[in-house]
Amino acid sequence: MGKYFGTDGVRGVANADLTPELAYALGRAGAAVIAHAQPLEKPIVLGRDTRLSGPMLEGAIVAGITSTGRNVVQLGIVPTPAVAAITASIEAAAGVMISASHNPIEDNGIKFFGADGFKLSDAVEAEIEALIDAHAQLPRPTGLDIGIVTHTRGLIDNYFAKLVAAGADLSGWTVVVDGAFGAAYLVGPKIFERLGARVVALHCEDDGSRINVECGATNLAVLRDRVREEILRSTGPVVGVAFDGDADRALFIDESGDVLSGDHVMLIVAQDLKRRGELAGDTVVGTVMSNMGFEKALGRASIRLERAAVGDRYVLEAMRRGGYRFGGEQSGHVIDLAQGTTGDGPMTAVTLFAIAARTRRTLRDLASDLTVFPQVLLNVRVTDKAIAEHPAVLVAIAAAQRELAADGRILVRPSGTESLVRVMVEAGDDARTRAVAEAVAATIRTVAGV
Repeated sequence: MGKYFGTDGVRGVANADLTPELAYALGRAGAAVIAHAQPLEKPIVLGRDTRLSGPMLEGAIVAGITSTGRNVVQLGIVPTPAVAAITASIEAAAGVMISASHNPIEDNGIKFFGADGFKLSDAVEAEIEALIDAHAQLPRPTGLDIGIVTHTRGLIDNYFAKLVAAGADLSGWTVVVDGAFGAAYLVGPKIFERLGARVVALHCEDDGSRINVECGATNLAVLRDRVREEILRSTGPVVGVAFDGDADRALFIDESGDVLSGDHVMLIVAQDLKRRGELAGDTVVGTVMSNMGFEKALGRASIRLERAAVGDRYVLEAMRRGGYRFGGEQSGHVIDLAQGTTGDGPMTAVTLFAIAARTRRTLRDLASDLTVFPQVLLNVRVTDKAIAEHPAVLVAIAAAQRELAADGRILVRPSGTESLVRVMVEAGDDARTRAVAEAVAATIRTVAGV
């Protein structure tokens, strides 16, 4: 990670860490770096989620980009994957999304996509950072050479049409959609209505003051309860889908009212691709967080799991490096390179429901091969994430791994987006799993003085 860029763009508390001044500098430096490879007449596509700080940062980054002479196409409130898809489809110079995804309301973020719709490499991000820190004298055109701004909603139709084309007839289904008061508040319900389902919309309003608050992919309780209510009054399949703030990921509730994680979803899609001979290398790229039960279920289907570091960018890097088509994260980021260049919550939902409709099987049945190993994830808030490498913490981790032996595993890592150290323990026994995780978390708290 660089000085400004983390695992998923630049993030921080809006107007404190991520200031309009920094957004302006990112716009200027980003546009200048992109200018090396892209003709000036190609615009930069810009989208945002519903956060209250979005318009403030949007104005600043637009000013930065246009001050270099580059034009901007503003999409308004759209999912992150729509920015990536539209950037590539109209052959724009780059794309920018203003969002902090699943983070709290006060946070915001800025992430860039290259002309191909993929997130920028570490090297390109480092080049942008270097320009900012050097206070480089970048171009300042005047008069007719200043970049212009175009506002459009029509381009989202390109993304919507892509979703429809990947879907199946959902007539007779009830789909409960939790939009998390975020970027999918409009597209989420609309896509399933177009595919013929009866849609129950939850938290599908443009309300950045409530984005991710006890809703969406970060809190499935309300969605789960509503699905269970709808099951009692419906004669057809009832399922639920929850997006996060920028809709680059999704989690699900099945027809029995139970939660399906990203591991369940990836298993279902991977098995379907394998049956159709479309799973490149018979390999799925997951992360170090992917459940042991997921890996065993894939193995029974003769599919190999390759683990990458946590973060969809690292999953994507492993996919491209190995020539693999499919991968994702337990948290619901799912990437299918035959359908897009980044995690795409709406596309994941459309694909998953299409498999169930086409095979005439329930999501519960399709996911039944996965027996989830008990997993405990504890988040310890710290001021210095380097505490994860403190000698006392490393000793505690080693002791925990000896106790788990071959029956489990432990992973301790700093969050890439928040001031947290995450402790994950997986083992065959619930009580033991919890006890080991709590012991390591207690050591971290002691060292951190919290």
